[in-house]
Amino acid sequence: MNILIAADSFKGSCSARQVTDTIERAAKNVIPDVTITKIPVADGGEGTVDALVAAMKGTKVSVPAHDPLGRPITAEYGLLPDGSAVIETAAASGLTLLKPEERDALHASTFGTGELIRHALEHRVKKIILGLGGSATTDGGAGLAGALGISFLDKDGKELEPGGVHLRELASISTDGLLREAAGCEFLVACDVKNHLCGALGAATVFGPQKGADEEQVKILDAALAHYAAVLKDKLHCAAADTDGSGAAGGLLCGILPYFPVTICSGIDLVLDLTDFDEHVKQADLVITGEGRIDFQSALGKVPVGVAERAKKVRNVPVVAIAGAKGDGCETLYNFGIDAIFDTVPGVMSLEDVMSHAEENLLNTAENVLRLFQIGNIFTF
Repeated sequence: MNILIAADSFKGSCSARQVTDTIERAAKNVIPDVTITKIPVADGGEGTVDALVAAMKGTKVSVPAHDPLGRPITAEYGLLPDGSAVIETAAASGLTLLKPEERDALHASTFGTGELIRHALEHRVKKIILGLGGSATTDGGAGLAGALGISFLDKDGKELEPGGVHLRELASISTDGLLREAAGCEFLVACDVKNHLCGALGAATVFGPQKGADEEQVKILDAALAHYAAVLKDKLHCAAADTDGSGAAGGLLCGILPYFPVTICSGIDLVLDLTDFDEHVKQADLVITGEGRIDFQSALGKVPVGVAERAKKVRNVPVVAIAGAKGDGCETLYNFGIDAIFDTVPGVMSLEDVMSHAEENLLNTAENVLRLFQIGNIFTF
């Protein structure tokens, strides 16, 4: 029997690699001669570097950088065997880097993400896989571009201060200082939202409040981003703000679209393509996927549904999802290729106990899943 395990992390308890390793151990406990293929996966957001480095036998690079408020940190990105770099916006510009009381949507900057990109470019990387998601910023990617040598100037020719609020002062953009090594680089951007930069469904209006912006600050940021978009169009002839997804990660796409070739794609599809999922699923008798929580929102670009839909498209193979918890509407996912959903919590437990026993509970649940298949005589072992 061939089993393909393609699972996301259980956030806060197990990495994607730990999840796939644990399910493999469970499968071998039940079916000792089983053939296992493991693909740690992610949806293009946080965890994408870990998943792709593990799945593709890449390496991690640690880089001095700056957090959204300009404080020095050390951040990581991934290098894959083909020479591509995998960078998560959240690594240096993420909301998790700030305490709740530190969130400052007006002044937070993506400069740190630009520092990671700059480091990769200076080390001859020509393809960058960029995961959007989890950002603390609403600066239209200006900080990122600034780290690569782009200058954003006010009417007096002075460089703007960091943060989206200062984009309302933007008068001109100079590309003269763009990093020489940037020539010939292309971006693959994992993005699962369609929001444009500005307006009622824009970066500030939809995502600003979770980054600390109050109602008045949302209006200020939206106006600043609209002005920024107008300058990009006027000075660089780039209508970046009209691109689907330009509102993601605080408008980060607008920091690369005017200067680089960019391909935007679904995060989970990008990860599945990079890990040759289609070829692996052709050999599988069963696919096991999972993530920390499965509910109706899992249909919106999350790993279990992405894995299931792709598996059914390639080959009509059974797909089982294992989750740390099941939420409202998880039964709707049966319409998206998932054949059965199991949660790992064995009974009433505190959140602390759930987290501390996550691997043990996953192992037990995965073993029961495999025993159920045996009892049902669905496959010949």
